[in-house]
Amino acid sequence: MIRIVAITGMPGAGKSTAARALVKDGWARVVMGDVIRAETKKRGLEPNAKNTGEVMKHLRKEGGDSAVADLCLEMIEELGTSRAVIDGIRSMAEVEAFRKKAAVLLVAILASPARRYELLKERGRSDDPLTYDMFAARDRRELDVGIGEPIALADATVSNQSNTPDKLAEETARIVSRWETDVTA
Repeated sequence: MIRIVAITGMPGAGKSTAARALVKDGWARVVMGDVIRAETKKRGLEPNAKNTGEVMKHLRKEGGDSAVADLCLEMIEELGTSRAVIDGIRSMAEVEAFRKKAAVLLVAILASPARRYELLKERGRSDDPLTYDMFAARDRRELDVGIGEPIALADATVSNQSNTPDKLAEETARIVSRWETDVTA
């Protein structure tokens, strides 16, 4: 049986930190944003915030709300793994696509807008917002594609409001370990 830990949260909440904690425990990591960035490059576009946002919307228009999840499932198949952590769930349609193929634990990483903006400024990825206005616009775009629903319906939540990266990783690994024991029992 395939097990998937699906991690959701607003941009900058700490999803990647949580996902990397599971990789240390032997989970394969698939980053939904990387899938979108790769598709953006494949289309000959610079993978900046504007272009990746447009490509994400275009993929969903072409292949439905689960289009990015479907690409992730193909990657999981190619990896030949039975344990995958999906970094970057944005809609319940994606979660449902994963649930058709695997046992799924949906985990939401939570942090305030101020905290997330600071974390994004520290991260410095090419598609990270340069100003608070850009940050707020990105939040609105994420909410428009439905990210609020998986956050609200998560099986478990982890606060990253004041956690260190190590504490966030520990808490996430503990929740997943407990779930994995229940799923395999």
